[in-house]
Amino acid sequence: MRRVPPYLALFAYVVFLAFPLLWLLSTALKTPQEMALTSPTWIPREPTLANFADAFGEQDLVGAALRSLVVALSSSLITVLISLPAAYAMARYRSLVSRIAVGWVLVSQVFPFILIVIPLFLIMRDLELVNTLPGLVAVHVTFTLPFALWMLQGYVRAVPRELEEAAAVDGAGRLRSIASVVAPLLAPGVVATLLFAFISSWNEFLFALVFLQDPDVMTLPLTLVRFTGPEGVARLGPLAAASLMATIPSLIFFAIIQRRLKSGLMAGAVKG
Repeated sequence: MRRVPPYLALFAYVVFLAFPLLWLLSTALKTPQEMALTSPTWIPREPTLANFADAFGEQDLVGAALRSLVVALSSSLITVLISLPAAYAMARYRSLVSRIAVGWVLVSQVFPFILIVIPLFLIMRDLELVNTLPGLVAVHVTFTLPFALWMLQGYVRAVPRELEEAAAVDGAGRLRSIASVVAPLLAPGVVATLLFAFISSWNEFLFALVFLQDPDVMTLPLTLVRFTGPEGVARLGPLAAASLMATIPSLIFFAIIQRRLKSGLMAGAVKG
């Protein structure tokens, strides 16, 4: 009986997290008449797939999803490639410059992104990167990089210096000790950073709205906004169906990364 309260609390928490997704699925399977009822129904009375057909027929969801996938993967990989060596340098080489860099990273997160939209737009316009996917990738890197640096720096500091010193005693150089000793222990941090950058880029809306105007280069969040009627009223059925389909790639990516995250944590625990 002592195990019942924790399991009940865990079940309630899981239901709380899953409720938006379950309600989205329920709405996507309802007819317009059922969605218009004053007393909402939890389970569709007459489930239909017409909303999914309308969603794919009205908008290019596949193309938008592919563009979002390209942007999210590119920005997340670039973020990790830049932040990993920078975080190592900031954590290992303690100096005035590194302390100023860490402080600036923290200060940069205080300001809302709406303040930097106009300066970024002017820069991208001068570089002729407005309305292009590479420009959007560069912008996404700018707002995921500070948090990635801060997060990876904590992982680097958690790795004892004695491990690198022991590798140096055995004759390993700086690069060899980083690649053979430090990098495997940083695998959980790298995976967590990659996951954060990917999800942030996949769901990002503000910068995409400002920098992309051509429907042929719009990402998935912008395409979802186009499910509106002539008076600006959203069509809930196709919108719910499209939103449900938009969550599938991120769920698959998270499921794949989660295994790597667990294995990295176990490997780091053994090697540490």
